Amino acid sequence: MVKAMSEKEKPSIVFAGGGTAGHVNPLLAMASAVREAAPEAAIGVIGTAVGLEKDLVPAAGFEMDTIEKVPFPRRPNAYMFRFPRKWRTETAKVRRILEQRHADVVVGVGGYAAAPAYYMAHKMGIPVVIHEQNARAGMANRLGARWATFIGTVYDNTGLTSTAPIERVGLPLRAPIASMAKQLEKDRPMARTSAQIKLGLDPMLPVILVTGGSLGAQSINNAVSRAAKSLLEVAQVVHLTGKGKIEAVRATVSQSNPMQLTGLGEYGSGNYHAVEYWERMDLAFAAADLVVCRSGAGTVAEISALGVPAIYVPLPIGNGEQKFNAQPVVDAGGGIMVQDSDFTARWVEENVPALIHDRVRLAAMGKAAWEYGIRDAAQVMARHVLDIAVSSHD
Repeated sequence: MVKAMSEKEKPSIVFAGGGTAGHVNPLLAMASAVREAAPEAAIGVIGTAVGLEKDLVPAAGFEMDTIEKVPFPRRPNAYMFRFPRKWRTETAKVRRILEQRHADVVVGVGGYAAAPAYYMAHKMGIPVVIHEQNARAGMANRLGARWATFIGTVYDNTGLTSTAPIERVGLPLRAPIASMAKQLEKDRPMARTSAQIKLGLDPMLPVILVTGGSLGAQSINNAVSRAAKSLLEVAQVVHLTGKGKIEAVRATVSQSNPMQLTGLGEYGSGNYHAVEYWERMDLAFAAADLVVCRSGAGTVAEISALGVPAIYVPLPIGNGEQKFNAQPVVDAGGGIMVQDSDFTARWVEENVPALIHDRVRLAAMGKAAWEYGIRDAAQVMARHVLDIAVSSHD
């Protein structure tokens, strides 16, 4: 339990990091949980003026201080010689921010603004708390881990080395996802049917949700759209194509299913609902009997927290972290993983309709996903942060 504080001891929490939605959404979820648990707490955020945080943080009602991006040099080049001066300049800004905010704890999520904040908090003797959302930790959090007081993770064995306690707490969920999780826990059939109706779907037909994220996934789009005829024989499809990719999907689907195409949230005769992007992913996930998607850390955590079966197709570039993101829930029985090169129209035709027909297997996968998922990460992190803030006053 968090101890009550006197007027002079009211905590000041500074969050740091951002850049992508994968960093900003957990940051905001934790900040909101701190605000709910301790309304008297002062909360600030250190971010950059070029990341998503510049819009999302103020929109969520939190104050933000900005610093410049300070990426670590990864190879010998001209930037390598500019880095030391830039690092000194931005860490000096961080010092002023932490002093002005009388920070008791710095909470980082990774990203460009996190590393200078970790470094300066350590120099100033301010406790550091870290949340790592990826199966393989990024560079900023690997740096900060050496100075951390507590580290919360979404996955075990992230590669972080620290003398601090490291606990798998899960992903702090966005408010709409957290709210939907509560609805599903209370009455899953009612929540699912309500979501389907709100999206203009037929509650009597199974729903396959296809998404590659905001930018889409070309290989997933190609495989699913070419297998549309087989899928529409067993289900209705909600296909979030990603920006700039919808026309290709429409053209492919129309070749064999010209009367089936429609939008989303529109009542029509077609059962192939194609749209570039959908803001209410809480409704889309809740409505789905099966999700076909990439396996970004946030996607995997949200789908498993909602207890939805999924076919994960990891992005086949980078260091392969998307495979590691999905592997634990797949091992738990909550999903299926297919390598990008294997995910073809033929694979879809041979596997997905059979899976939709197998209601017993789908239900077992959903149950396993729900049991693997974690829904209270934001609250757990908030308790740790506030307990550490209290201890800093002792």
